[in-house]
Amino acid sequence: MDEINLFLNQFNMNLWFNGIAIFVLLIISAFFSGSETALTGASKAILRSLTDKGSNGAKKALQLREQNEKLIGSLLLGNNLINILAAALATNFLTQYYQEGGVVIATVIMTLLILIFSEVLPKTYAITNPETAASKVAHLVNFFVIVFAPIVTAIRSVVRAILWTVGIKIDPNQKVLAADEIAGTIALHHSEGSVEKDARDRLLGALDLGDRAVDEIMMHRSQIEMIDADSPPDEILSQCLNSPYTRLPIFQKDPENVIGILHAKDLLKEVDKLVRGNNPGLKNLENLDILSIIMKPYFVPDTTTLDEQMQQFLKRKSHFALVVDEYGTLRGLITLEDILEEIVGQIADEHDLPQEQLLQSSDGSLIVDGNMSIRDLNREKDWQLPDDEANTIAGLVIHEAQTIPIVGQVFSFNGFRYEVVSKEKNRLTQIKVKKL
Repeated sequence: MDEINLFLNQFNMNLWFNGIAIFVLLIISAFFSGSETALTGASKAILRSLTDKGSNGAKKALQLREQNEKLIGSLLLGNNLINILAAALATNFLTQYYQEGGVVIATVIMTLLILIFSEVLPKTYAITNPETAASKVAHLVNFFVIVFAPIVTAIRSVVRAILWTVGIKIDPNQKVLAADEIAGTIALHHSEGSVEKDARDRLLGALDLGDRAVDEIMMHRSQIEMIDADSPPDEILSQCLNSPYTRLPIFQKDPENVIGILHAKDLLKEVDKLVRGNNPGLKNLENLDILSIIMKPYFVPDTTTLDEQMQQFLKRKSHFALVVDEYGTLRGLITLEDILEEIVGQIADEHDLPQEQLLQSSDGSLIVDGNMSIRDLNREKDWQLPDDEANTIAGLVIHEAQTIPIVGQVFSFNGFRYEVVSKEKNRLTQIKVKKL
C-alpha cells in the first residue's frame, strides 16, 4: 500500500512538473508562431502610418522587416527549439509509465496541443490583427533576434552554401519595386471587389506615367490643325475662332517649319487694341502683325516619359509641346490635358468636337476607330491587347498583318478577330473587333 501511495505521489509530482513545463513551452511556442505571422503579414504602409503617429512598437516592427532573413531565422529557431523540448519532456514522462506506448501517446497529444494552441490559434489571431500584433511583440522579438544572431548567421551561411552547390544564388539586397508592389495590390483588391474599376484605372494610370513615352499618347502630325503665317489676318482670326483649340501651331512656307504657337487669347487682345484704336473697324486687321504675338514653340523628344513631361509642363507653366524625333522631324503634339487623361480618363469641355471611337455592333463585336489607342480600348473593355509594337488599333492590325489590309480583310490574333471596315488611302479608319 505504501508503495502504491509512493508511486501515485511521484506520478502526480512528475505530472504537475511536466504539465506546467509543457504549458509554459506551448505559450512560448505560440508567441514565436504568432509573431512570425504578424511581422511578415503586417502591411509596411500601415506600420509606417502608425510610426508617424508615434508608435514605438510599429517603428521597431518596421526595423525588423528590413532584416527579414534574420527575423525569420530567429523565430523559426526559437519555435523549433521550444516545440522539440516540449515533445521531449512529454515523451520522457509518458515512456516512464507506458514504455513503448508512451511514444505514440506523446506524439498524438503533443501534435494536437502544438497544432491547436501553438500554431493555428496564435496565427489566426495574428493574421486578423497583423499590425496591432506586430507592434506589441516587436520589442521582445528584437531581443531574441539579437540573442540568436550568431546561430542564425551560421545557419544562413550553411543554407546559402547548400543552395550555391545546386546553382541557386541568394541576393539579400533584392527588393520588389514599389510601383510593381502597389500595382499588384491594386489589381488584387479590384479582383476581390473592394476597388472599383474607375478607381483602379486612375491609380494604375498614375503609376504608369514613368514607363510610357509621349509618342504613345501624342496627337499625330496628320491630325494637327496648323496656321499658315502668310495667310491674311482676317482668315487667321476666323480659323482661330472656329477652332476647338485655344493654341495653334503656326508655320511659315513649310508645315515642318513651325515658328511659334498662337494663343487665341493673345490674338483677341491684339484685335481688341486695333478695334479700339483711332480708326475703329475691321479694316484695321490689315495692320495685325501675327508674328509679334506668337509664343516661342516648345519642342520635346518623342522618347520623353509622361512623368518627366508633366513635370516640365508644371515647371515651365506651359500646357503645350511639339514632339519631334531624333532627326528633328515633327511627329505630333502633346498637352498637359493628354497626360491627365491617362489618369482620369477622357476630359471634354463645351468646345470639344464629339468623337465616337466605340460603336456596339448587333453581332456583339465593336466598331473601333482606327486612331483609338490600344491602352484606351483595354481600359474601356478590360482587355489585354498588346501595346508594345503599336499605339493604335490600326497600328496593331498593320503590325500583325505585316501589310496594309484592304476593306473586308479579316485577321485573328491575340484571341481576337479583326475585320477592316473602312479606310482612307493607307489609313485604317474603322475596324470591327470581336473577342474569340
